[in-house]
Amino acid sequence: MTSRHPEAGRHRSSEPQPLHGPELAEALHHAARAARQQLGAVAAAVYLLDEHQGELRLALAGGSAPSFFTFPGRMKPDSVAATARAWASGRAAVLIDPDPADPAQQHALPYPYAAASAPVTAGERRFGALTVLRLETAGPFPPRELSALEEIGGELARALEKLADQGVTVAAGPMPMLVPPDSKVDTSVSTPGWGVRSVPGSAGTSMMYPLRRLADLLNRATTVDDVVRAAQYCVMAPLRARSLALVSASEGRLWVLGHSGDSSTMVRGLHGVSVDERTPAAQALGGRPLFVHDVEPPGPGLPVPDEQPRTVAYLPLTDDGQFIDLPLTSGRRVVGVCCLTFDGMREFPPEERALLGMMTGQLGAAVERVELSARQRAVAECLQRFLLPPQLADLPRLPTTARYRPAGTTSNVGGDWYDVITLPGACAVLVVGDVEGHAMESAAVMGQVRTAMASYAAEGHRPATVIDRTRCLLDRLGTDLTVTCCVVALDTMDGTAEVALAGHPAPLLRTPEGNIRTLDAPANVPLGVTVPDPYQAREHTLDPGSILMLWTNGLVDWHPSDPQTRAHVLLGSGESGASTPDLEHLADLIITEACATQQPRDDAVVLLARYEGTPGQEEPRVAGLHIQRRDLLGARTARTFVHDQLDTWGLQDLSDTLELVASEIVTNALIHAGSDVDVRLRAFEDHLRLEVRDSDSNPPVPSHLTLAAEENARAEHGRGLLIVESLVDDWNSSPNGKGKTVALNLPIPPR
Repeated sequence: MTSRHPEAGRHRSSEPQPLHGPELAEALHHAARAARQQLGAVAAAVYLLDEHQGELRLALAGGSAPSFFTFPGRMKPDSVAATARAWASGRAAVLIDPDPADPAQQHALPYPYAAASAPVTAGERRFGALTVLRLETAGPFPPRELSALEEIGGELARALEKLADQGVTVAAGPMPMLVPPDSKVDTSVSTPGWGVRSVPGSAGTSMMYPLRRLADLLNRATTVDDVVRAAQYCVMAPLRARSLALVSASEGRLWVLGHSGDSSTMVRGLHGVSVDERTPAAQALGGRPLFVHDVEPPGPGLPVPDEQPRTVAYLPLTDDGQFIDLPLTSGRRVVGVCCLTFDGMREFPPEERALLGMMTGQLGAAVERVELSARQRAVAECLQRFLLPPQLADLPRLPTTARYRPAGTTSNVGGDWYDVITLPGACAVLVVGDVEGHAMESAAVMGQVRTAMASYAAEGHRPATVIDRTRCLLDRLGTDLTVTCCVVALDTMDGTAEVALAGHPAPLLRTPEGNIRTLDAPANVPLGVTVPDPYQAREHTLDPGSILMLWTNGLVDWHPSDPQTRAHVLLGSGESGASTPDLEHLADLIITEACATQQPRDDAVVLLARYEGTPGQEEPRVAGLHIQRRDLLGARTARTFVHDQLDTWGLQDLSDTLELVASEIVTNALIHAGSDVDVRLRAFEDHLRLEVRDSDSNPPVPSHLTLAAEENARAEHGRGLLIVESLVDDWNSSPNGKGKTVALNLPIPPR
């Protein structure tokens, strides 16, 4: 297309003419080849105007890799690029830097090539522009070279004018034509460390392999750890870097997202530093790469050695995945910095800097994507945290635990929930339910239904009535979603359990002998389905030592043919025939077994309760303590609680050990979970059990002092868990829907 005869152009474009006819391709290739040869360029490109889209599009690029991969595929005619300015002005233009760096700084130009463009015009017909690139070390383009480029552009314009008059559509195709270097015009550059030195183009082609692999790996990355592993393989290894760190900026400070290699010293110098400090990483956030030569400081506690020179590259990461060929514009944002360290005083040839620019563009887009995903997960987890109960109520004869497992292939927001409501007279109501779908509406409806059921149960209504009244409320909410649920009212004085269902799987019972059976009840229909008859329930009697399991069908969603049988198998996990299995351990086994075969498609809930006996037996000794977040006296309060409770129970001999252990675990929870902490203490005939619950689902990691700093990258910042591990053999950490529970058992010596 041309800009002088739009009507004729539109008429011709309706005819079946090939976009890349041989004459057009040859004309473009001849001009690009001549420009590379006469100006000693490593790459040349022809841009043609697309009048319908109002942009200049890349039609052909020739030369060596990676230079011709840095040409933008399209650009606006009013941009500051040399190509656009040459087309608009009708005169040759060179790449300018509207924001030059301070000469005293160690910045490098974002674009490692010198660029010159000439208009491709014939009279009033402006077809596009011809652009060449050459290494920045070749110096600026003198006037005679710009004149030569204008002459080549003029010859191309006259050739395109003839083709247009013959009815050939002069326009760029959907993708540009790429032409490798030929033997007569060898534009390839031999970069040390890449390819076969004696083979033209080998270095550039070799550079494309890690770039291509990086794109493949980043496309599959879902976490920052995945991005770091991809960068380690495709950036660190081929460039022979010693360490790598990906850094982002938020709340006025730099934060290390991930790191690899011998990076501990670099991480300490980056993490938490103010962006207002004139550090190289903070300066790189402005969009310019920095390459700094300095002397590596010695490790902590080590004598000062001879100077060890090193090179550090600070490369800006942009969020659009494109190479920064010009200083930043309003449409492009720096999302972080990639920091690389190298041994010795390393230099970076222009082709290598171009490769780094393309790599960091891909890394920036990947970091932005996974960070956005992480923020969305955090919002979903926060919503789920507030919708699930903050802690489960415990009766002396009915210890409980629960697990919530989000779906693996959908949003983390789900509609499954659990609850335990205590009633006067040593009674409790256990509830699990499932709202269909995985959208925000499902979570909102789940919160309303859970609140309604807890309220009706607290009023003393029987399970069937609780479900029926909740159905009436759901009808008034006006939602189209259906809800299934299981409600069990248990009297711990006599072991009577009343079960009511609303289209939900029946609960299972594990007897003290290890047998599994179903607590049958009328299935009824889900909430949200019109039903003329009231809901029905059924009573059962539990034996002391029985374990009750309420669950949602997401637990066995991959086993649709016989989910009830699969649930029986899950409840039977662990030691067969064990009369009093640990509930926390059993819940972990059930979730682990449920996820062992494949990624779950649906979220799932499992709620376990152990009925421990009747009034004829000695009542279990139970005590609890709640500590508010950021309570500076929380650890002391925990020690006092343990001391006083054990003194009341006549177990003073165990006080010193348990006080120390409780103090360390509570301190760890207050510092690292940043949430309220619940402490529960239970005394059995032969052992004490301590449970500390918080809202952080990440397990604590005891880190030995002998480990290297790099191996401790994910370790807890205290050594308190080493004390716990040395004093207690039987301890574990179990995640649940609200966070995690650190539990331990301490034997009571026989008297």
